[in-house]
Amino acid sequence: MKLPTWINAAASALIAAALPACDAVNLQEIKPGLSTQAEVRARMGQPGFIHWNNDGTATWEYTRQPEGMTCYMISFGLDQVVSRMEQVLTEANFARVTPGLSKDDVRRLLGAPGKKQVFDNFNEEVWEWRIEGMPPMEETYFGVHFDLSHGAVKKTSRRVQQRG
Repeated sequence: MKLPTWINAAASALIAAALPACDAVNLQEIKPGLSTQAEVRARMGQPGFIHWNNDGTATWEYTRQPEGMTCYMISFGLDQVVSRMEQVLTEANFARVTPGLSKDDVRRLLGAPGKKQVFDNFNEEVWEWRIEGMPPMEETYFGVHFDLSHGAVKKTSRRVQQRG
């Protein structure tokens, strides 16, 4: 039996609203130097993506895009124990996105975007992340514009949209 569309939408909204609360509880229990990959997987689920580092270690990506405003990167040492955890959608990381970076570089820095859109007339692809904004009645987005010809960052931008 298929559920009505409004029930599916309501369930999705409830799940999206609950994720930050679950993260707040689960992330407090993950301890660098102590927690293992198995413990992280049990608390956070499967990572959205695994970034392999040059030294053979891994960084797991847990994005909460497009509805959330966070992306957690949890890094592990060769012993598969957490070495570092961070919320990467920060002003410091936005400032690190500079012309010439590749899509892989940006994904590794900020995680998966909430939205990707191609603008052929500008010869660019824009990736957007929903980020913390100022007024409660607005949504703020950080954008990275890639040159379609080279696949490298051209510029960054911000967009503010009224809610509702």
